[in-house]
Amino acid sequence: MTSAVSILPEQQLAALSDTYRSAVRRKRLRALLSTALFLAALTLAAVGSEVNLKTFFTHFGNFVGYFDRILTLEDHTRVWTNFGEWFWGWKSWLKLLGETILVSYVGTLIGAVLAFSLNFFAADNTSPAPWLRFVVRRGLEFSRTVPSIVFALIFVMAFGLGPMAGVLAIAIHSTGALGKLFSEIVENIDMKPVEGVRSTGASWLSCMRFAVLPQVTAGYASYALLRFEINVREASVMGFVGAGGIGQELVVAIRKFYYSDVSAILITIIVTVFLIDIATGWLRARLFGGEARS
Repeated sequence: MTSAVSILPEQQLAALSDTYRSAVRRKRLRALLSTALFLAALTLAAVGSEVNLKTFFTHFGNFVGYFDRILTLEDHTRVWTNFGEWFWGWKSWLKLLGETILVSYVGTLIGAVLAFSLNFFAADNTSPAPWLRFVVRRGLEFSRTVPSIVFALIFVMAFGLGPMAGVLAIAIHSTGALGKLFSEIVENIDMKPVEGVRSTGASWLSCMRFAVLPQVTAGYASYALLRFEINVREASVMGFVGAGGIGQELVVAIRKFYYSDVSAILITIIVTVFLIDIATGWLRARLFGGEARS
């Protein structure tokens, strides 16, 4: 290529060089303008949201100091020097953590079933009617737009304190989130099997059963397992509003300034989420292999 360019006439070579330099300048100018616009938008957003760097750096020590306190026992020693004192309430915490996992499991299961039932009506390529698709999509949007903790607060006021409110909140929010994901999977399937089944005179339900479902099962299971992992964290937070689980114990520890208890409960939740992530990943690999990861 170098020898081919070097034998060009000087005028033509100069024109090519000028064109190349001009293209490079335009590209650099676009990059510079894009960066400037991004920084301007970031600055405006920071001003609008009242982000104050002076306040941040002035009080950053309080943030660091809180972590120092939650890693210190009442006798002013570090928590890792006395695990018995640090995790003194592990039996009751594990019981509440089990309740949190059950709340997230039942809520995820109900949400996955409802999402499975509705997603075919929300997908562009499988919905029987445009008006039905519009109604189902708006319903799913409402379910996932309202934060699950808001649903939990509403259900606590309706049904009282306890895990039932958490189950219902997670179920509704999971229906909206999984319904959206499931419908997107359906919209990306190969339609040739659907057309083949439809050409035999099969009903809409038969097309979904024999042409669509075999293509989407792995994706459905993968997203449902991922949602279960997310819902374990959601259920932990819902305890703040009285929806049961270990979150209630965590908020009590925060309000009463039981600093070492806060860190012990947080570590318990974090380790549980790690284990669930590993377990669900292993389960996806065992059930579907690489198909679930694609």
